Amino acid sequence: LDSSQKIHEMEPSCFMRFLPLLLLCPAGAPFRICAFNTQRFAQGKASKANVMDTLVKILSRCDIAVLQEVMDAKGKAVPALVAALNRYHSSSPYTYLTSPLLGRNNYQERYVFIYREQKTRMLDFYSYEDRHPDRPDVFAREPFIVRVSIPNKKLKELVLIPQHTMPKAAETEIDALYDVFLSVKERWGTEDMIFLGDFNADCGYVAKKRWGQIRLRQDPGFHWLIGDNADTTVRDTTHCAYDRIVVHGERCLAAVVPGSAQPFNFAKEFGLSEAEALEISDHYPVEVELNRAHWRCQQASPAGLVLLALVMLAGPGYGI
Repeated sequence: LDSSQKIHEMEPSCFMRFLPLLLLCPAGAPFRICAFNTQRFAQGKASKANVMDTLVKILSRCDIAVLQEVMDAKGKAVPALVAALNRYHSSSPYTYLTSPLLGRNNYQERYVFIYREQKTRMLDFYSYEDRHPDRPDVFAREPFIVRVSIPNKKLKELVLIPQHTMPKAAETEIDALYDVFLSVKERWGTEDMIFLGDFNADCGYVAKKRWGQIRLRQDPGFHWLIGDNADTTVRDTTHCAYDRIVVHGERCLAAVVPGSAQPFNFAKEFGLSEAEALEISDHYPVEVELNRAHWRCQQASPAGLVLLALVMLAGPGYGI
């Protein structure tokens, strides 16, 4: 008998064993994490419809978006942005978590995590205590660190560590992220981390000869997914890899979709002129995708998937 004849003769109960493969193993999109310097995002930008429309389109692509340079002192711009995002994408609502205002003197920013509450949860968070005995107060804006759940069997949770460095201190702050790594490892007992944000890691702020002295770069356990040749800037006159994504932990690295880490050129994607794009930000977001591996999907054998496909082609009437 050929394959279709064999399928016709199988008992209905046999098909029921394969039905969960169809229901539980869809070809779902990977889990996307983004980092975006929104360039002085506050009430002024939130009041501009064109800016908010584009920001919503950008953020709706992300399951978690980590915003930097949010200068929302009154706490109104971020809720307005999330409300607009939820009107645009009501089927999978977003919520958010913000850091305290961080910075020295009168220049202060927030780190903001905007995330789909159906796909992830914030398990814990803390502000890094910038009191290293050798380098006290090294960060202009201390990392606000979160531990999140993600839909992956082998990597159920990971730690996100955003950083927006002060340009003139970029080398020192990037190196000091290694101390943050040690702090997180001691606090939560994990090595699965993603460092992300505007590191100012190029174009005069980090000299090429200095990379060899930066621990976050030299330790082989850290994987820099956004390379030195990337351009994360909007202006045509610049080509700088300011914004980076750095992964640590073998499970975390194994979950990364190969080739998915890249800047998102929203100007090109949405047909904006340079001037229109600069109303949004002078940075492009950077992003990375993680596989959404579920254990039942991993149990599916090639033969089982072929059989399921044949059942679907055979049509109705076979007890499914």
